Amino acid sequence: MTIQLYEDRPAGRHAAVPHGSLLRRVYAPRAFDALAFSMSTYAMPLLVLATTDSARLTGLAFALEWIPRVAAFGLAGDLVDRRGAAVVFFLASLARAIVVAAGAVALIMLQRGTAETVVVMALAAGTGTLTQFSFIANEAVGAIVSRRTDTQAHKVQAVLIGIDQTATLTGPALGGVLLLAGPTRMLVVLGVLSCLAAALALQTPPTPLRGSGRHNKRPEAGLKAGWRTLRSLPALGCLVAGLSISNLALGLLQSASPIIVVERFGLSPAAVGTLWSAAAASTLLAVAVCRFALGRLGLWGVGAVCSTIASAACLALAQAPTYLAYVVLMALFMAGDGGLTVVLRTLRSLLIPAAVFGSTLSLTILLLLLPFPVAGILVAVTPPWALGHVIAVCAALQAVALGIVFLRLRTDPVLRASGKPEQATA
Repeated sequence: MTIQLYEDRPAGRHAAVPHGSLLRRVYAPRAFDALAFSMSTYAMPLLVLATTDSARLTGLAFALEWIPRVAAFGLAGDLVDRRGAAVVFFLASLARAIVVAAGAVALIMLQRGTAETVVVMALAAGTGTLTQFSFIANEAVGAIVSRRTDTQAHKVQAVLIGIDQTATLTGPALGGVLLLAGPTRMLVVLGVLSCLAAALALQTPPTPLRGSGRHNKRPEAGLKAGWRTLRSLPALGCLVAGLSISNLALGLLQSASPIIVVERFGLSPAAVGTLWSAAAASTLLAVAVCRFALGRLGLWGVGAVCSTIASAACLALAQAPTYLAYVVLMALFMAGDGGLTVVLRTLRSLLIPAAVFGSTLSLTILLLLLPFPVAGILVAVTPPWALGHVIAVCAALQAVALGIVFLRLRTDPVLRASGKPEQATA
């Protein structure tokens, strides 16, 4: 059986990307945008806290930052499919730079008070929304390049995940250090990163467009098109369903870990930073290992191993006796989760039709993110002493869900392949 890889406009401007141009045309734009993404996500609430001295407003700013992001998924994916990833990436990055510059000028001119609070809250919402557009565009570029290069798809995806994880590791720290010098300087750096991303955006490889000619039927738009596509790809749908349940455990650990570290182990908040630094480092290592393991074990083999590691580590985390054990187990959990991310993103790049990639990507991300607010509510209503029991229950659900997923997909030809489009046969 041969796996058909979709490409709506394979000729002309959609020809293969020369291997030597990957750094300049794909990885460099992704790096600048990923760092801006990380600073927008993690440093913007810190900016609110620094300017308002209000923990309540900081939490509200975090919500205002993510609510528009979730709402933007359908529109962002539809625009990428209709106008192309390069154009959406350029306009989103440029708009973010303009918004950040305007915010920096406003903070210089305004006195502390209600007006300044309104500015920083609007900044959190605006940068969060625009960052989501550039992220969807970058994901579309990464998927198309994975198909067109002579390199195995999973190797390209591993590099992209490594870029994202490095940005996640450095972005919050960079934002925090810059805030010590003043909110305006942090915004200046964020604006510069956005400008650099915009400058590189237009040279990214073009993506196929969804036709809307006079003789074509009116195409479905946004999440509706994504849902229709996902239903036609049972392997991808099954994996997304399993990882959505797994993300409930991930979200619970992200929300509960500060409470556990401070209250159960009696350590300072700085220990929480050490925990996530170790987790990010283990994820980077896991992604590097997966680049080579996928060529030998295939997507299914790596996914099965990583799901086993993540499930076992999560079950053990509920009973971790010491902080050191908690750090080690969290590193193992995040390593397994990182490997599963490589499998998911490689499978997306191989299966989703190029002309509806943005819409389908938006839907899959939305499904994967929905468990996070649920996890936050669970932590909010659970007494600190009972968090271990809740983690154990979610870990059991994760183990069962991932076990069912990989048992069902054990004979799937794409999961059994090594990640090379040209070798995806059975």
